[in-house]
Amino acid sequence: MKSEVSEFTAGLATPRRRQLLQVLAAAAAPGLLNAQSGTASESALRRILEPPTGKVSVVIDTDTYNEIDDQYAVAYAILSPDRMNVEAFYAAPYVNDRSAGAADGMEKSYQEILRLLKFLGRDSSGTVFRGSTSLMGADKKPVDSPAARDLIEKAMKPRSGPLYVLALGCPVNVASAILMEPKIREKIVVVWLGGTTHDWPSATEFNLKQDVNSSQVVFDSGVPLVQIPTKNVSEHLKTTMQEAEFWLKGKSKLCDYLYDEFVDYYKSHTKGKPQPYPWSKVIWDISVIAWINNPEWIPSAIVPSPVLTSDMRWEKKAGRHIIRVATDVKRDPVFYDLFVKLAKAKVL
Repeated sequence: MKSEVSEFTAGLATPRRRQLLQVLAAAAAPGLLNAQSGTASESALRRILEPPTGKVSVVIDTDTYNEIDDQYAVAYAILSPDRMNVEAFYAAPYVNDRSAGAADGMEKSYQEILRLLKFLGRDSSGTVFRGSTSLMGADKKPVDSPAARDLIEKAMKPRSGPLYVLALGCPVNVASAILMEPKIREKIVVVWLGGTTHDWPSATEFNLKQDVNSSQVVFDSGVPLVQIPTKNVSEHLKTTMQEAEFWLKGKSKLCDYLYDEFVDYYKSHTKGKPQPYPWSKVIWDISVIAWINNPEWIPSAIVPSPVLTSDMRWEKKAGRHIIRVATDVKRDPVFYDLFVKLAKAKVL
């Protein structure tokens, strides 16, 4: 054994040995994609998927006008400057009774982002971008948009750590950017609110079913992914009219806007009928912001990425890359952090 080791070390000075060492060193570097699979090595993924411990750079992809929870998430992120530097906002499309179609939903989300930033006293010039005007087709071709292009540009800039892409809606902008420039997979971590826990019989929920094709791209691409499921995880982030009134009403124009939206949502969903018990509303999207603010509030685990089927089920498959998935949420500290920041914020 000693002679074999000596023979190997004696040859380290040769060009072939130096080349071998360079390859081995590069393979150990975070973010290097496997030449065959196109995904990062498991050790590299584990490193980059570790919860952040300091301040990070983020961009926020949001279907802001879809309902009332994105507004809280946008404000929560801006009011957490000790944990995140928000570099850009991307308007995501959606289709429901608050839009006439994907393009209309995206435009309404774009305008809602501008409205929120005005309340927050934040300059919106050069930081808010329109996203996809359509959902992704079955051919999985990228949907070009200013948002996708800006994400690529920001992701490819030299920086000391990854760019965190906080995706609060259907992931068509994010998936399109990955398809347009696969190299960004080495530069970003996607934190996406969507889907269900992997033991659930169906993966179906609003963000995922809005665009199954782009959701499949995200899960199959090998991009570092932190999934925050809705079912069994973020659905626990509920608050009541009484709690919202106590923390928000009369504190600022922003807080009054958020509270009034809450009241309007309550009226539309209860149709003015008295409720036999205190009514509550899930504020889903703050879970993504909370994971950045304090990962202990959103416990998570490393698991193999499931396969998302076309009929929206999770399937296990050997050899899949790893992702991080949230497994629980500590509701009380998340809402306390959110409400204190909103109530004390020096905003309009």
